[in-house]
Amino acid sequence: MTLYSQEEEAIEEIVGEEFERQPVPQSRLKSWKSFLGMYAGEHAAGTEFVIGPLFLTTGVSAFDLIIGLLIGNLLAVLSWRFLTAEIAVKYRLTLYYQLEKICGKKLVIAYNLANGILFCFLAGSMITISATAVGIPFDMEMPKLTDTMPNGITWVVIVIAIGAVISVIAARGFNTVSKAANWMSPVIVLAFLACAVVSLQELNVSSFSDFWNIWGNGSEPFPGQIKYTFWHIVLWSWFANAAMHVGMSDLSVFRFAKKASSGWTTAAGMYVGHYMAWIAAALLYAVYLQTPEAQVLLGNGEAPPVAPGPLAYRALGFFGILAVVLAGWTTANPTIYRAGLAFQAVLPKTSTFWVTIIAGAVATIAGLFPAFAMKLLDFVALYGFILAPVGAVIVFEHFFAEKMGVITNYAEKSNISFNRAVLFAWAISFGLFYFISLQFDVFLSFVTLPAWLLCGVLFLVISKSIQKKALA
Repeated sequence: MTLYSQEEEAIEEIVGEEFERQPVPQSRLKSWKSFLGMYAGEHAAGTEFVIGPLFLTTGVSAFDLIIGLLIGNLLAVLSWRFLTAEIAVKYRLTLYYQLEKICGKKLVIAYNLANGILFCFLAGSMITISATAVGIPFDMEMPKLTDTMPNGITWVVIVIAIGAVISVIAARGFNTVSKAANWMSPVIVLAFLACAVVSLQELNVSSFSDFWNIWGNGSEPFPGQIKYTFWHIVLWSWFANAAMHVGMSDLSVFRFAKKASSGWTTAAGMYVGHYMAWIAAALLYAVYLQTPEAQVLLGNGEAPPVAPGPLAYRALGFFGILAVVLAGWTTANPTIYRAGLAFQAVLPKTSTFWVTIIAGAVATIAGLFPAFAMKLLDFVALYGFILAPVGAVIVFEHFFAEKMGVITNYAEKSNISFNRAVLFAWAISFGLFYFISLQFDVFLSFVTLPAWLLCGVLFLVISKSIQKKALA
């Protein structure tokens, strides 16, 4: 059995109906190899073609980018290893069932709805990315960095066509989705490497110092962008997948792991995908910035577009177009599928096929608006900020509930469908730090960790108060 086949079998069990409401038995556990391929493939995707160039638009320096990404991705790996994987192998439950035990069924439905909508917006940005490649043969006008609305009928038709195809494939079930991704992922990784090699040649890089000087000491951010420092890069890259690690979404993945040490396999995604792919995509944009077209735009005070299709096409020709389409495809397909599963918890009587079609329609509508892709750094930060504190409830209960005399799995044990402690903890932590971010113009990734910590502490404190009154 190949590495990818093992991975697909593991994921199929995860997203299917097996063991949804019981711990995974020992006979169905997977070795670390099953997770290595999954994370390497999932994190070398369409988003990387946008994130790399967007870093350049923030005027980041070489040290801040290269060392910041090194540290930020390491912190993400450590979060997966010592929080997500550790809790997953102890209880071996899906995120949703574990949350249901703590929060109650009604709160889990609300979480699923929020999760599904955010998944749709993320998938919409992937459709946007694929559209920038498909539109090249049609001489389509590419979205600008500041665009929020569709820029023409050609754009609308292409986005709808891509969204329809992706939605139908996702609705056909996980087997179809995983088979489509199986042969695409190696091509995408190869394309990122090829983009890096070609870009380095065009930039006349012959030494490490030449490579370092591409970013140098940084520059002023492009119009409409904020200046990124070392800590912006570290915290943004740490929390780019906050919903998955500190938000505990990947409990559903690692519950199949034989040991918590399988959490180290996430390094394949962080350093093959995020680290290598982001820098490779940034190099593509660095080449484009040297063109007369980009220089004219900069001279006029405009930010040159970061549309991935044209950037990859300049470097790799039609192989670049194919790579961008596939990269968007492999991310949007499973993302829409996951959104459909989340919506099914809200609409349990609706078939998986139709809730996935609904999710695909929402994602396609989102894809019509380039802002989701052009503002991807901001959206990913918001996505993690909203969902991460929910994971703090699970983490703090696991590590500290017994010491504080808090009853674990309180919703299940007390037979309630709505645990107020969870809602209050999340609402206060989210509301307070989102207000701070808006009022004082604080970068959202700077307040994700404080919000996460506060939510965990408040959950324990409020839970103890509620439980004490209930038992009095």
